[in-house]
Amino acid sequence: MSLIVLSGLSWLKPDGDPVFEGLDLSFRPERTGLVGRNGVGKTTLLKIISGLLSPSAGSITVEGTVAAVRQMLDVGADETIADLFGAGQALELLARAERGAASLEDLAEADWTVRERMLSALARFGLTGEPDTLLSHLSGGQRTRAALAAALFKEPNFLLLDEPTNNLDSAGRQAVIDGLRRWKGGAIVISHDRELLDHMDAIVELTTLEAKRYGGNWSVYRSAKAIELNAAEQNLAHAQKTAEEIERKAQVLAEREDRRNASGTRRAAKGDMPKILLGRRKSNAEASRGKVTELAERQRADALGAVASAKARVEVLQPFSVHLPPTNLPAGKAVLSFDRIVAGYDPEHPVIRDLSFSIVGPQRVALSGPNGAGKTTLLKVVTEEIVPIAGKVTVSVAATMLDQSVTLLDRSKSILDNFKRLNPGATENACRAALAGFRFRADAALQRVETLSGGQVLRAGLACVLGGSTPPSLLILDEPTNHLDIESIETVEAVLRAYDGALVIVSHDDAFLENVGMDGRLDLAGRASSS
Repeated sequence: MSLIVLSGLSWLKPDGDPVFEGLDLSFRPERTGLVGRNGVGKTTLLKIISGLLSPSAGSITVEGTVAAVRQMLDVGADETIADLFGAGQALELLARAERGAASLEDLAEADWTVRERMLSALARFGLTGEPDTLLSHLSGGQRTRAALAAALFKEPNFLLLDEPTNNLDSAGRQAVIDGLRRWKGGAIVISHDRELLDHMDAIVELTTLEAKRYGGNWSVYRSAKAIELNAAEQNLAHAQKTAEEIERKAQVLAEREDRRNASGTRRAAKGDMPKILLGRRKSNAEASRGKVTELAERQRADALGAVASAKARVEVLQPFSVHLPPTNLPAGKAVLSFDRIVAGYDPEHPVIRDLSFSIVGPQRVALSGPNGAGKTTLLKVVTEEIVPIAGKVTVSVAATMLDQSVTLLDRSKSILDNFKRLNPGATENACRAALAGFRFRADAALQRVETLSGGQVLRAGLACVLGGSTPPSLLILDEPTNHLDIESIETVEAVLRAYDGALVIVSHDDAFLENVGMDGRLDLAGRASSS
């Protein structure tokens, strides 16, 4: 049986800071989802398993072969699908054979099925095309699917996949999910796509402290985490009760000592006790009081430490929640309307043709469609970044857009300074209170935006836009979950559930859209709106 075993595995950054230490973990020939906060070392771990990095300490044993899916960000001008599959020479040999230019040795080595197997692998991920197709002619999503097909083509024992559905449209994501569902070997999949993770056989959660395996898919994992939260809350309640009991006992002991000392003082005042005995009793009383105080302080410190530890554990496991000021958007209020919009960058070939739709009240509409259907173009028309070629768009309420990079924030400034700039007139206390509600407490609010993770930047953007006294009545989001870890995605979901205004969201993440509670969907490919 093929197996990957990590023993005492550690990896340090160049400055010596540990990313993870002492990991003991094994991967079986099953589909395993690897989850955890951004920065805990998930991608580093895959690179170590694939041999691209060497561990700082510990050992790794790989029984079988592995294939890591290449990230298709940049491709060579002449690079073809055949190059991606590593089958260029095999196909060239077949071409020589067809021309009658191959030697007997060539014919003996020829792989006569290579082309058919390549096409079959591509079809597995919903792709068609000849091996000599240039990768530069494929969309980003098609390149990613081609890379997955190339990995399966090698028939490894283990596939190593890093965010395989990122930036894919719904059709591409479904093709990846279907391809992995039919895969019979092992797979280690880093992903924030909860629909994909629901097709895993196991989930491994990587933290800065450990790697913990949960049998079952994402839904099973979440149920297990809910049980862990319940246990943590019980531990916190017990720790708090213990701390209160210790405090009460310490008070009783202190009062008992005070009464004993007061009794001795009264006897001394009557003069019926020898001075030498009086001095000895005073010294004993002081020593006894000191021991009682020392013991009480030690017990109190231990109890408060247990409470702090239990609170921290609960906060780690507890879902994010926030209270937002109301927008007071009336149910029938006109929010946004498009009247026969034609838009695009080339008037001769517009991306959007004759589009009409409207949003009233706090409706929540998802814009869907394959990549290239015009979703981002439509948002730019709403925000007046581009002028429509024809038609009219009307925005009837205060609106704010958060793009993927949250460009409305000044990255050189602190979160607090950004909040003040976007909410002029807010007092220092109001700013601090609003940011604390988004878990930017005390000095955390003073962090510069450029130092934050992607999830923290989006949370900061939402805090600055929605945490003020008058949030906008319309919020527009363009692929808000791209490149975020799952914890950050769930934070965004909690914020949007608390928001009572109108929403327009571009997203391919169906689980995210469902959790946010969308009212309808506008498919720019089919122009169909559903609720």
